[in-house]
Amino acid sequence: MKTAFKNIFTALMLTGTFLMMNGQFLTASDTSESSVRKYTNIINANKEIVEFIEYSLVQKGLPKHLRNLALIESHFNRNITSGAGAVGIWQFMAAHANQYGLTEQNRTDVYKSTKTAVVSLGNLYRKYGDWITVVAAYNCGEGNIAKAMQSAGSTQYHVFSKYLPAETINHVKKYLNACYATGELESVLSNYNSSRLNKVFFTEGGSGRNNAAPLQETEINAGFNLDVIADELDVEMNEILAWNPGILDELQKKGESMFYLPTDIMPDFLLKKNKILSRSIKEGSRVQQQ
Repeated sequence: MKTAFKNIFTALMLTGTFLMMNGQFLTASDTSESSVRKYTNIINANKEIVEFIEYSLVQKGLPKHLRNLALIESHFNRNITSGAGAVGIWQFMAAHANQYGLTEQNRTDVYKSTKTAVVSLGNLYRKYGDWITVVAAYNCGEGNIAKAMQSAGSTQYHVFSKYLPAETINHVKKYLNACYATGELESVLSNYNSSRLNKVFFTEGGSGRNNAAPLQETEINAGFNLDVIADELDVEMNEILAWNPGILDELQKKGESMFYLPTDIMPDFLLKKNKILSRSIKEGSRVQQQ
């Protein structure tokens, strides 16, 4: 147990962050060898489902560690139903499922429910910008997150979490436990740390834009240079990446990607789209010639 705590402490040191909540580490309470072994055994016993989930996540530019959400929600049991009526490996409530066109019956369908979960998680990330808040919102709903943020006067989980249901706080801890077990805790905390700094910079000391603003989508191909887009739209590159998680990998692997911008910025992009593409190609050619 001492070794497990030391490893988590090291991970926090590496990310440059001590996440505190009510005087305690944000990281979960059970990182014992038995807990790690339990999660590892469940993953190994469901390899086909896990591989499909990870493939579906990577396809959309999302991190593999989100497979741990299904792990803690259901242990990958498609037939499980919670006391509140949530169903399937992703524990979809009927209203949440219907919001994304997933029928109540298909909540137990691993393929269809996973595709729906991937879309839902991607949308939540574009709204909140960090995976810890995404996990919290997935558990208690966006309405409760909004109320907690308003009560705390902050968009940072370690600040507003005290206004969330105890079940949600525990759910986030379970997720961090699972990520520790799969060796991905450092990545999750690093993402939170980066997002935390971005939120402070962009909403308090920087451009004043709200990263949680409604987004519109269009499509771009690998010919577009994100640095050029940022320059032409007068936004920071970090903002582009926060609105479009995984876009660099998507463009590299597929040559095209959906592209998201806040509703007040998208018209400017569409107006300048040809100019941006032309400049991107010219700058790409210039780099190749050097």
